[in-house]
Formats: sequence, structure tokens, C-alpha cells
Amino acid sequence: MEQNLKKRIVEKAAELYNKVGIRNITMDDVCHELGISKKTLYQYITDKKELVREVCEMEMQRRREAFEAIRRSGLNAIEEIFEVNKLVLRLIKSYNPTKFFDLKKHYPDIYQKIRKGQRENMFRSMVANIRKGKEEGLFRKDVDEEVIAKLYMSHTEYPLESDLLTPEEFTSPRFIIQAFLYHVHGIANEKGKELIDKYSRQMRQNDDHYELA
Repeated sequence: MEQNLKKRIVEKAAELYNKVGIRNITMDDVCHELGISKKTLYQYITDKKELVREVCEMEMQRRREAFEAIRRSGLNAIEEIFEVNKLVLRLIKSYNPTKFFDLKKHYPDIYQKIRKGQRENMFRSMVANIRKGKEEGLFRKDVDEEVIAKLYMSHTEYPLESDLLTPEEFTSPRFIIQAFLYHVHGIANEKGKELIDKYSRQMRQNDDHYELA
């Protein structure tokens, strides 16, 4: 019972943070939404910083599990990376730039910890995918998987620190898909590119799963 209530508290806070950002949501707001008293809330959560940390760790764990499920699904490297891109597009629909900037400004230690964990997970996943693609004869043999993984990560992180793109542009399906295609075409051999074209056509036929707008 206690663990269920704590889970509800964290999930409700995550929902509210994703809607209007972290700074604009108070502990009173969370209590009101759940219909519980602050006394009850503080039996499970010490303060807002702990709640923010719990929300971030829950979301990070769920993302890890989702990516791991794709990795274990038995797909080839290109199918796998298409599925990862579809997952990213689904995640980005709930992305709120205000939440990101609130986390970075008001909880920098949590932000740095989450960012470090995300970077490590992404790097390991990308290196594993590229190695798998090379073994399957779909990616070029001369590709340095660690260099390419870091290069792709730098491309996706750069807009966050730059005014070249607005948050809306950076998180749009158009940007995500073009960055993805730029990456995968650059590492695929001819056999791999045939599969990319095949999967791209299939995805375009199903806008619910792969919005190109």
C-alpha cells in the first residue's frame, strides 16, 4: 500500500511537470491532484528536490527498459535503430522544454546526474548497434563505432546549447527523423541502404507511427 501511494505521487508529479514545468508545480498542487494531505505526502517524500529526483529516476528507468526491450527483440541492426527512432518520436511528444530548463536551472546536480546517465546509456547502445550492424554486413566495416556514437550524440546535444534552433524545431518530428536518416545513411553499406529505403517506405505508409511532417 505504501509503495503504491509513493508510486502514485511520483507519477502524478511527473505528469504535472511534463505539462507546465517543474517550477510552476508546488507540493500543494501535487497533494490537490491526488486528494491527499501534505502530512501524508511528506511521509513518503522529504521535499520537492527529492520528488524531482524521484521523477527523473523513474523516467530514466522507464526509458532504459524500453530501449532494452528493443535490443532484446531479435531485430537486425537497421530494424533496431528504426524502432529506437520511433520510440524517441513517441517520447518527444511529451517533451516540455520548460521542464528541461527548470531542471537545469533550479536542480543542476540532478540535471547533471541524469544527463550523465543518459549519455552513458546512449553511448553504449549506439556502439552496440553499430557493432551489430557491422557483424550483420549492413554497416561499413571502416566505421569507428565509438567516434560515430560520440559524433551523433554531439549533433543531438548541440541544439540544446545553441540558439540556431528553437526548442520547438529541435523537438519536431522533422528534425528528429532527418538527424536519424543522416546518421544511418552515413554508416550503412549498399545492402544496409536498401533496407533503410525499404523501412522508410513502410514507415511513411503509417503516419501514426512515423510522422514525417
